[in-house]
Amino acid sequence: MIFIGIQMTTNTNDTGFFGHPRGLQTLFMTEMWERMSYYGMRALLVLYMTLSLQEGGLGITVASAGAIYGLYTGAVYFMGLPGGWMADRLIGGQKAVYYGGVIIMIGHIILAIPAQSTFYIGLIFVVLGTGLLKPNIGAIVGQLYAPSDQRRDSGYTLYYMGINIGAVIGYTVCGYLQVNMGYHWAFGAAAVGMAIGLVQYRITLGNLGAVAAVPTQPLSVSAQKLSWNIIGAFLIVVAGITYAIYNGFITFDPVPVAKAVAVIFCLIFVAYFAAIYFKGNLNANEKKGMWALLLICIASACFWAGFEQAGSSLNLFGRDYTDRMLGAFEIPTAWFQSANSFFIVILSPFFAALWINLAKRMITPSYSVKCAFGLIVMATGFIVMFFASQYAAAGLKVAPYWLIATYFLHTVGELCLSPVALSAVSKLSPKRFAGQMMGVFVLTYSIGNVIAGLLAGNFDPENLEQMPNLYLQISLFGISIGIILVLLSFKTKYWEMSAESAAQEAEHKPA
Repeated sequence: MIFIGIQMTTNTNDTGFFGHPRGLQTLFMTEMWERMSYYGMRALLVLYMTLSLQEGGLGITVASAGAIYGLYTGAVYFMGLPGGWMADRLIGGQKAVYYGGVIIMIGHIILAIPAQSTFYIGLIFVVLGTGLLKPNIGAIVGQLYAPSDQRRDSGYTLYYMGINIGAVIGYTVCGYLQVNMGYHWAFGAAAVGMAIGLVQYRITLGNLGAVAAVPTQPLSVSAQKLSWNIIGAFLIVVAGITYAIYNGFITFDPVPVAKAVAVIFCLIFVAYFAAIYFKGNLNANEKKGMWALLLICIASACFWAGFEQAGSSLNLFGRDYTDRMLGAFEIPTAWFQSANSFFIVILSPFFAALWINLAKRMITPSYSVKCAFGLIVMATGFIVMFFASQYAAAGLKVAPYWLIATYFLHTVGELCLSPVALSAVSKLSPKRFAGQMMGVFVLTYSIGNVIAGLLAGNFDPENLEQMPNLYLQISLFGISIGIILVLLSFKTKYWEMSAESAAQEAEHKPA
């Protein structure tokens, strides 16, 4: 599971960080620096992989680079499932965050080594470390507050600000170093950022007290031993496969592997979802809520398949087909991706107020309508790219505002869909399966990211005339799924109301 049970060791009198528990400061700063390292490095991956060998890159094709990028980002989300479980059952959230950060830092150090042979090993370390840190640090934020503490939502808002501040720092610093010092210096900066986060985490760890210090659902001694043996065997298998690939014993073609992984992730999602639906002893109203959630999960996977073009095809478009000169200054390619974080900071208060004001006017769109709107707005961003890529296909460099406009629309779509979808999962899931359903939902991130990498691989620099139609196809697909969700909204509104009714019955049922 992604989220861990709640331990109550704090009280409402702890207001040491802008009116919030001092532990939030520790988590805010740790997450800020971890996201600095993650996004700063991620912005450079496809650029580095597609750069020619003569220029210091890996010199691989766009198709392979896109597939590897999709596998990497998809695996980061997927590994959050066992990472959350390890904290819950074996080591506790505090240790999971620290050890995860150490593994991430080691991965970035390996990436900073100016050798092509160690690149993929560094990525594996970052995936494993992020899977351990990312789900648990977010869960600990919630554990700082009692169930009745009204500061929880604003606490998560502060925490989310830390994520975006870290992203801006990462894009800015690593993007600048990539242009002026080289890729490995930028990867090294990501390692330094993670190291700063770890140092402040250890120094201020006392702010967390006993929150998440131990597993919330510890296993028996024998079960712990078995679990560590399985984890050790998994790591040995990963190391063995990596060694075999590096030495040519196994042929690794990232494109078919990414396709297979996408299918596997989809099958895991379907199997887990079906198991809860058919074997969970759900009543009729709970099953209706599951149908509503299924549509939201489909919308989520489609959304991230488009949104995650930011680090792949849109990143390449920024490097190769965008006029990045401002006078004598050349804008680093990675800086364009910081637009998303800037827009989130600016627009988040507006969207937080939007749904409240609509509700006051008795306008309460269903979750599926909100998600459909987010998906459609994101997809319209690719209509912008359809026109921009026509200029690029004609051999012209396009102005930066084309990409900025696309990122603006993608951010609006994200703010419509992402928090709404998370809220829907927490509200519509059968209460006894809430944690597991959140884990199932996170699989949609993995599915979307892998598909995003495969889509990005279709952008062939040797056939630029195909680029406008590829962007148009992504746009039309997203808009079509959004329209279908809107058309189904009359039914899904009924399903959602039934699920909320079931939740209220469960809440008032005597233990």
